[in-house]
Amino acid sequence: MPSRSIAPALDHATADAATDWATEPATLDLARETKGLPETRTDAAMSELVPEPRPKPAVPMKPVSINSNLLGYIGIDTIIEQMRKKTMKTGFDFNIMVVGQSGLGKSTLVNTLFKSQVSRKASSWNREEKIPKTVEIKAIGHVIEEGGVKMKLTVIDTPGFGDQINNENCWEPIEKYINEQYEKFLKEEVNIARKKRIPDTRVHCCLYFISPTGHSLRPLDLEFMKHLSKVVNIIPVIAKADTMTLEEKSEFKQRVRKELEVNGIEFYPQKEFDEDLEDKTENDKIRQESMPFAVVGSDKEYQVNGKRVLGRKTPWGIIEVENLNHCEFALLRDFVIRTHLQDLKEVTHNIHYETYRAKRLNDNGGLPPGEGLLGTVLPPVPATPCPTAE
Repeated sequence: MPSRSIAPALDHATADAATDWATEPATLDLARETKGLPETRTDAAMSELVPEPRPKPAVPMKPVSINSNLLGYIGIDTIIEQMRKKTMKTGFDFNIMVVGQSGLGKSTLVNTLFKSQVSRKASSWNREEKIPKTVEIKAIGHVIEEGGVKMKLTVIDTPGFGDQINNENCWEPIEKYINEQYEKFLKEEVNIARKKRIPDTRVHCCLYFISPTGHSLRPLDLEFMKHLSKVVNIIPVIAKADTMTLEEKSEFKQRVRKELEVNGIEFYPQKEFDEDLEDKTENDKIRQESMPFAVVGSDKEYQVNGKRVLGRKTPWGIIEVENLNHCEFALLRDFVIRTHLQDLKEVTHNIHYETYRAKRLNDNGGLPPGEGLLGTVLPPVPATPCPTAE
């Protein structure tokens, strides 16, 4: 029993001594300040031993969920209408490139897609024009207005692609053109006094036309999509699908998808860019069932069952372009314009352009393009060297 009473007494004595020791320097400092005595070495040493309190870093507060039953109307939902009004005033840009051999109906399909004469041939082509000896890049701009919304549409054609006996590296001028548009946008973006709205000439979508052979893809098709899929959104389409039977079309679509998968070629919409489960479900259906779109283009109207329809007249009847029982043009139109147009622009800006921008600035030592480490002018990023296509 006595031993239990002594231990608490010792603990209290030790605690009191520690308290007196801790408060003694403060009492001495107060006495010295009152009497005007100088600070001793012991006080200076102790002040060095005791670290100064550091301010804690500011931690961002987590958003607190608020009951949806607000006390009154705020007006948050009007942001959509504000964005709509601003977009209708300024309009927006959309740049589409068409690539494929001559005679596959590229110009006709683009005219059908936008229901207007927007292709290069519709604007300035004459029938005496010869096939160019090399791949050329020709861009035609139009302003289309529908329902008060203005769209500056640019159609980029590539005459001469795949039309030569030797098509070695014929995709390089196309890759060079795409990179030049990224370079042009980057230079405008890094300017100190840049424009309020930078003109966007970047290619948002590339329709690649596959010949309806019914067999397999050509080596040129594989090489083009293998290299260009890294810098632009490629959407493969089977041209003139009315030349194949329904069974041939279905088998050819499956064969094309298989060849693209075996060769590691990813077309738009890419799997890794799906933002959520809803996007993944929707895009998986497009990737597994619709791609590549088997289409027919026509800008001529015919009378069918009392209605005017776009179609192609054949000895056995009218092929209706917008009839899903005849071809998949309506699926392509809805995909490019009505459901994924904004996403095409965002993927171009956030993925392809950002990849180019990071590589360009990294090669330039983090400086703006055009200025090297010693003020020397650097050339733009060259096109990726490609192996010889058969």
